[in-house]
Amino acid sequence: MDDALVLDLCRQAFSTALLVSGPVLAVVLAIGVAVSILQAITQVQEATLAFVPKMLGAGLVMLLGGYWMLEQLLHLTRGLLGDFGPYTH
Repeated sequence: MDDALVLDLCRQAFSTALLVSGPVLAVVLAIGVAVSILQAITQVQEATLAFVPKMLGAGLVMLLGGYWMLEQLLHLTRGLLGDFGPYTH
């Protein structure tokens, strides 16, 4: 196994991680900003007011996009195991 293959596998793993986690992180960020603005306007500084909507948003995204996320991870795993196939003893 040469260095170029290892670097390509690492690149694929990082890009898949960003692709899979991106939608969840974007939704949690948007909800966090909206809740922070709401808290600043109303001056209600309750920790659960920020936490619960983020968890509900993340859960909803994972519920709606979980199958696609799993397919992306399985595609990466199959590719990695296929690349290591000839090197196993």
